[in-house]
Amino acid sequence: MDQRQFAKHLRKHLTDAEQLLWRHLRAHRLDHQKFRRQQPIGPYIVDFVHFGARLVVEADGGQHNGSASDAARDIWLRSQGFRVLRFWNHEILQNSDAVLGVIWAALLEKHPLSPSPSPARGEGSNSQRLSNDH
Repeated sequence: MDQRQFAKHLRKHLTDAEQLLWRHLRAHRLDHQKFRRQQPIGPYIVDFVHFGARLVVEADGGQHNGSASDAARDIWLRSQGFRVLRFWNHEILQNSDAVLGVIWAALLEKHPLSPSPSPARGEGSNSQRLSNDH
């Protein structure tokens, strides 16, 4: 299965936490900001991404606790100009308002746009920088 097919598979099989967070993000509860779910970026598939704000949001289960591969992934994503927010599944399920608050705060912070933003992918539409890592 290639990366695009795998991303489609992941979109159809979201965890409960991913479903809840996607419901909030898709409903544009964050001032109509555009997020995509299960999106390939380089060698990775991220849970949620806002290309204009260069923000990746990850919903993590226990298998991610102290994961070296997650650390390497975050380093690579940051090297590409993305900010990464990670939330435990239980945080999303039990305190989604606080999670959305952290995401919203990250969207409000200033950032320079990445080189050659792509309007077709939603890039370049937001001139804010994200600085909150979780």
